[in-house]
Amino acid sequence: MGHSVETPRAVDERVYERLIQSVVDYAIYMLDLDGRVVSWNAGAEKIKGYAAAEIIGDNFARFYTPEDRAAGAPQNALRVAGAEGRFAAEGWRLRKDGTRFWAMVVIDPVRADGELIGFAKITRDMTELREAQLELERSRQALFQAQKMEAVGQLTGGLAHDFNNLLTGVTGSLDLMRRRLDQGRINELERYITAAQGATARAAALTHRLLAFSRRQPLQPKAVDANKLVAGMEELVRRTVGPGVVVQTELSAELWPCYCDPNQLENAILNLCINGRDAMGEGGRLIIETLNALIDEAAGADRDMPPGEYVTVAVSDTGRGISPELLTRVCEPFFTTKPAGKGTGLGLSMIYGFAKQSGGQIRIYSEVGEGTSVRIYLPRHQGDALAEQPIGRAASPPAGRGETVLIVDDEPTIRMLVSDTLAELGYQAIEAADAATGLKLLESDVVIDLLITDVGLPGGMNGKQMADAARLRRPELKVMFITGYTENAAISNGRLERGMHVLSKPFPMEKLATRIRAIIEG
Repeated sequence: MGHSVETPRAVDERVYERLIQSVVDYAIYMLDLDGRVVSWNAGAEKIKGYAAAEIIGDNFARFYTPEDRAAGAPQNALRVAGAEGRFAAEGWRLRKDGTRFWAMVVIDPVRADGELIGFAKITRDMTELREAQLELERSRQALFQAQKMEAVGQLTGGLAHDFNNLLTGVTGSLDLMRRRLDQGRINELERYITAAQGATARAAALTHRLLAFSRRQPLQPKAVDANKLVAGMEELVRRTVGPGVVVQTELSAELWPCYCDPNQLENAILNLCINGRDAMGEGGRLIIETLNALIDEAAGADRDMPPGEYVTVAVSDTGRGISPELLTRVCEPFFTTKPAGKGTGLGLSMIYGFAKQSGGQIRIYSEVGEGTSVRIYLPRHQGDALAEQPIGRAASPPAGRGETVLIVDDEPTIRMLVSDTLAELGYQAIEAADAATGLKLLESDVVIDLLITDVGLPGGMNGKQMADAARLRRPELKVMFITGYTENAAISNGRLERGMHVLSKPFPMEKLATRIRAIIEG
């Protein structure tokens, strides 16, 4: 009897089929032109849960989530693969048991003699890797927050001293104003009013900066003028490091804008200043410097960064310096040269992470007994830095036209000041000390053109909850929240419905009047 001889092509096809079937970490299968499954490997069964007999002939759209099917995602994937030669994406997919997994998907067109005859599809289960990446990001955020709070702890001692000074300026001015009034010397009041207002403005700037510094927030890179940023935080640095340290700034006159998150850059500079202060012990000199840097190929290789144009922010101290053997470790998380209990060792590691995440680098130069200089390199922004909008003082606050404003605040002094200001400007003011009282008024037939409320109120209902409840009866109610927190942190989810606004305490009364008029007029 004769034996049939397999052609090399048949052998190759059989070997190829065995190879595909042996792959268990990837789902590899074929689709026809309409998306029906025509082949199924062991990896597909393992990942998706279907045996070949259960799935062959069915449309691959069943692997997609209901929301993706409704959006036409399966058909779009085939269209892109056919038109562009490949479709690649990541997203949620469904197993046979209905559970979801995070998939990396590739679809390639299959052609015979130039004619499209179907598609080859490869899917990999990336759920564990995605969870690991998310956990790594959560850990990074936790480390960053811990490092920020360490710096906040360093700030509080100096800030308490400064606030006592500022409060002395306010209370002293008020005492002298009362005496001058008793003496009938009212022409001398202006100087004490000016002194008190100046002290409260400085106190407000300190609290707002501290709140912005300590709150959790995602990276928000933008064009930044590092000179303005350094100048704006110079007083905060001086107060933090104390009178024993001389703070100098050397700012480049022609500095380029850089591209980074300004809050994280402030955080980095402040931490470097705290490190420098600690390294100097009894005092010394701290220099904050900015300059442009053009990094060529050789310099880039030496600094482990791409060649290009960078803005450098450097903080140098005249402290004890760091030995060469320790210098290689200072950017490791939790490594610290400070005594036990004096630091977490997160500062430089987080500054390094911020610089790398921003597309830059840090370099540390130090000599024992001479001091340390840390340079942060940040990529140049091609364009202008975003300008701060100047806040002008209104010559005369805009007057009201008899509108009714409800003020809800548990602090009697604030209610009194706001009510008196509104009455002076021609508004009708109604007061409530808590959310329950305020809500009763809002649910009555009293005409209310604007609700002004603190966010944090006693009695189990906050200002936001009260406003939301009131809008069930008054859907067009205009609301202004006044809060001691930063504007972004005042509302927990960071979002405000239409017609809701936020004003951070403390605020000058003319600013309150201007905001009220703008809100009422829409």
